[in-house]
Amino acid sequence: MKSIRRVQHLISLLLLIFFVVFIFLIYKLHTESGFYISNASQVMLGYVYDRNGDILFDQNADAQIYGSDYFLDIGNLIGDDAKQMTNTFVAQNVGSLAKYNFLLGERENAQSAIYCTLDHNVNRNVWQAFGAKNGCAVAYNYLTGEIYICLSKPGVNILNHYEDLDTLESGSLLCKVFYPTVPGSTQKISTSIAALETFGYENLIQKEFTCTGSYVNLEGKEIKCHKSVGHGSQNLTEAFANSCNPFFAQLVEDPAFPLEDIKNLYQKMGYLVNDNEIQNYLDIDGISAFTASTTLNQKTDFNTQWGCMGQGETLVSPLQLMVWQSAIATQSGKSTNPYLIRYCTEFNGTITQQAQTSYSAQMFSEKTASWIKEIMLDNGRKNYADLLPGMDVGVKSGTAQVENGEKENSLLVGFVDDPTFPIAFCIQIDDRKNGDVSTSDLAKILLQNLHEALYPEQKE
Repeated sequence: MKSIRRVQHLISLLLLIFFVVFIFLIYKLHTESGFYISNASQVMLGYVYDRNGDILFDQNADAQIYGSDYFLDIGNLIGDDAKQMTNTFVAQNVGSLAKYNFLLGERENAQSAIYCTLDHNVNRNVWQAFGAKNGCAVAYNYLTGEIYICLSKPGVNILNHYEDLDTLESGSLLCKVFYPTVPGSTQKISTSIAALETFGYENLIQKEFTCTGSYVNLEGKEIKCHKSVGHGSQNLTEAFANSCNPFFAQLVEDPAFPLEDIKNLYQKMGYLVNDNEIQNYLDIDGISAFTASTTLNQKTDFNTQWGCMGQGETLVSPLQLMVWQSAIATQSGKSTNPYLIRYCTEFNGTITQQAQTSYSAQMFSEKTASWIKEIMLDNGRKNYADLLPGMDVGVKSGTAQVENGEKENSLLVGFVDDPTFPIAFCIQIDDRKNGDVSTSDLAKILLQNLHEALYPEQKE
């Protein structure tokens, strides 16, 4: 009898396991079938909408319906279902767009869709403002994480169905917002934060270094300033606004400023230092954004000093440059994580994947955040007061030498100091020359257009 009962218990246990596994498989098939179906050769997909209801992705789009250039500003960000571009929004979220249900099959009237944070109209206006120049721009709400603007030139017109692939400019299929770039003097934000963490504001602001147009460091290497006659004696606030390389070289060499302090701060901000870690990525709703990296060997080393000023081997994505601004603007020392998806609707219209605001780990102290914020605001008031009349904007510009110094990119990163318009941004112009559109021109267009879009009742 005991053996029979044991067999009965065993059979009951096996049946229970079978039913649990069966139910789990049914659940997986029901919830994930859209992903597998959407990766098949032919499948019906729903729309991607911007924050105002404009369509950003339509599987059946053509120029007669939308106009020939409708998708040009978002082609390498939103992408399409042709599987030519993988690190794009549609490619990484195609499962949420499938008009397929495990029980009901494929239905043309299914309500599968994604609702984005982007403002397509403002995005297009900023794109057009670049004119003939290439580059990229990104802006987000530093309190919530919503990305409003994200564009990269040169672009790709998905309505051409890649028939012009051989004639596309290099980089057309990539959204440069997410890829590493030489940051130039925008890197001085991170180096200033490291110095503030080490010295504190009162001690650091008393340090003054002289710029005569160039500085010969302790290893006998010359570091030039963009102002050939020099800036004279200056403190951190003045050198920050002046983007003075000799000042920052002497600051890095300061015996009371250990290189380990710079390394530690950079690592807390997400830099990979000296290839000691495996490259990881910021995840923006499936899109991978490269994290910053640099090489720091010795305080007196030219490349180390140059790296602390945004040259050398330092690379940062425009997205990460922008995201760090949130930790400064909020005076928290923590970044607000960016996102593109507001919410999705399933096959039957049920709302899913609603966005939630989240934050990074602590990168630097709240005191340091408030100090660097005031330094950036001081620069904005003195040099960029016309970006957004009536509001304070914290700003840092940068000029980055690329292609062995043959070309220079221009960057501008900053934030609006207003809780009713909490915008952080980063703009890059590739190979800018005097007379071209400037980053401040683009920032003005971006901020003013975005303000009008978010607050149309305030438009004069």
